Amino acid sequence: MRKRRYFTQPEMEEVWDRWESGESLNSIARGLERGHSAVQGMLSRTGGVRPAPKKRSRLALTLAEREEISRGIAAGHTMRAIAAQLGRAPSTISREINRNGGRRRYRANQADEAAWQRAHRPKTCKLAQNPVAARLVAGKLMKRWSPRQIAGWLKRTYADDESFQVSHETIYLTLYIQARGALKKELIKYLRRSRAMRRSRHHTQKTSDHGRITDAVSISERPPEAKDRAVPGHWEGDLLCGSNNSQIATLVERHTRYVMLVRVPSKDTKTVTNALIKQAHKLPRELYKSLTWDRGKELADHKRFSLATDIDVYFCDPQQPWQRGSNENTNGLLRQYFPKGMDLSNVHQNRLNAVARELNERPRETLDFYSPAEKFNECVASTD
Repeated sequence: MRKRRYFTQPEMEEVWDRWESGESLNSIARGLERGHSAVQGMLSRTGGVRPAPKKRSRLALTLAEREEISRGIAAGHTMRAIAAQLGRAPSTISREINRNGGRRRYRANQADEAAWQRAHRPKTCKLAQNPVAARLVAGKLMKRWSPRQIAGWLKRTYADDESFQVSHETIYLTLYIQARGALKKELIKYLRRSRAMRRSRHHTQKTSDHGRITDAVSISERPPEAKDRAVPGHWEGDLLCGSNNSQIATLVERHTRYVMLVRVPSKDTKTVTNALIKQAHKLPRELYKSLTWDRGKELADHKRFSLATDIDVYFCDPQQPWQRGSNENTNGLLRQYFPKGMDLSNVHQNRLNAVARELNERPRETLDFYSPAEKFNECVASTD
């Protein structure tokens, strides 16, 4: 049988560096001339999450001290004499010798390696210490809240009880490292990206097949108040596409991140424009001042939209989706509900309203963990 080849420490560091930079498993394996399964096995042990750097406690015995202990034993010194020479408690020396074979079998290098391995015992997870908090987290995950939203909500809701406050990283690690035992692995399917292992984020850009829009007003001419999100009423929009030429219109308010979803039977400009006009009339004028759209031909009839609603329309630069960052992020969230390849033509408006309501009731870090619904309702109240 061929001898098993283990990863060296430099190789492990290189694997983690490449994984965190976004390389695929196959690419990493080829670069290190290792098998795909070997790389996957190494990464999956911690759920694709890089382990924290190893370090020793400042109170632990060093290798040099263990070598002094070994020399003291060979010279026939008592434990108290060895302890006095090292400036350590006699009980420390006694435990060190007894747990590593006694005076006859003590070896400094072996004792140091054994101590290093014993130090790998994981600290009890905070969620495992508080089952009530774990159940709260699990419930919010099942509502498709992100770990960051849950962590922020817990901090705000239980401001006086630290046992209920956990970081988003703790939630991720508890999900992906099942040895922690507080959250079931099945809950991963409720995350934005339900992968078996954690991965770095990747962003896609639309291709250049978006047609030219006649008399399009560039986003650079959008008022400063819309750019800096200072006041409500400035929206971003796009189409979320499915199979069989189906789609829904997605709208996000920049100031509050409030989401509206609109059923669109067809993506021709007349249908899309009519649907957006109907939706715009449902809001107070003060809360719908401008709309920023992608370069898609579906809003080629933007002048009619503006004439019917008195709402200015601005268009992003070609292949610059980040200029509608809130909308792009929302479209990513919506893929949890409407995966790529799904036929959206049969999705009822009631279902879209329910999904929008669920998104709007999630706390947002950018809103100090208030929800878009709370912030938007404040704006509605101020217009009355």
